[in-house]
Amino acid sequence: MRSIKGKNRSNISRILFWLLVLLVIGLIVIILIRPLPGRRISTIPDIPDIYLTYEVVNVFPHDTEAFTQGLVFVDGYLYESTGLYGESTLRKVALETGEVLQQVELDDQYFAEGLTYWENKLILLTWREGTGFVYYLEDFSLLEQFSYESEGWGLTHYENALVMSDGSENLTFLNPETYQAVASIAVHFLGESIPRLNELETIHGKIYANIWQTDDIVRIEPDSGRVTAWIDMSGLLPDSLRNKNTDVLNGIAYDSENDRLFVTGKRWPNLYEIRLVPKEDEK
Repeated sequence: MRSIKGKNRSNISRILFWLLVLLVIGLIVIILIRPLPGRRISTIPDIPDIYLTYEVVNVFPHDTEAFTQGLVFVDGYLYESTGLYGESTLRKVALETGEVLQQVELDDQYFAEGLTYWENKLILLTWREGTGFVYYLEDFSLLEQFSYESEGWGLTHYENALVMSDGSENLTFLNPETYQAVASIAVHFLGESIPRLNELETIHGKIYANIWQTDDIVRIEPDSGRVTAWIDMSGLLPDSLRNKNTDVLNGIAYDSENDRLFVTGKRWPNLYEIRLVPKEDEK
C-alpha cells in the first residue's frame, strides 16, 4: 500500500509541476501580447481584411464654417483648404483647439479643393478653374501658379510624384517640379471602376481616397489602381451633432511621426482621430 501511495503522490507532483509550467508560460504570453502602458496600438494595423471600419481614439473641435476640401498634418499642425466661391481659404489650424492660426483667402473666382505638402510648400488645387497654387509653408506667401486641364478634386503625393483626383475613377500623377501629368491609373475593385474619388492621403505607401457623397474611404495600390480595402465611416458624426448645414465626410490627414489618423467632414463640428479595425459583419 505504501508503494502505491508513493506512486500516486509522485504522479500528482508531476501533474502539478506541469500545470505550474503551463501557467507560467500562459502568463508570459499574456504579458508579451498585452499593450504596455504608453504603447500605442497602431492606427493602421497590418491586417489583410478587405472590409474595415473605425474606432474613435480622440475627438477635437473643428470649425463648422469650414467647407473642408483638403487636409494635411505637418510638424504638429493641421493645414486645411476650404471651398466654395467667395469663401475659399488655406488655413493653419491648431489640432487641440481647432483655432485658425494663419489664413489666406483665395479670390472669389476660385473654389479651393485638394491640398498636399511637398518640400516646405503647400500645393492647392481649384475645382473648375484649372489653376493650382503653390504656397510657402512658413508664411503662406504665394510662390507660383500652374495649370491643368481637368477638374481639381483631391491631392496627395506618392514617392516622387503628386497624385491628383478629378472626380472620376482616375488618379493622375504629376511631376512636382513642372506640375505636368506623367501617368495615370484607373481605380477599380473586382473589375468595376470606382468613380467620384475625392480627398486623398498617402499612408504607408497606399493611397486612401474618400468617395464623394458617401461614408466610404478606399485604400488603393498606387501602382495598379486596385482597391485593397473599403473603410466604412458611417455613424462617425452622430445625428445629434448634425444640422441643416452639415455636409459630407471629407478630409483625411495622417501624422506619420506619431501614427495618428484624422478624418472630418465639411462643416463638421468635430475632427476625429481614429484607428482602423476589421468590420466584423462582413466576415
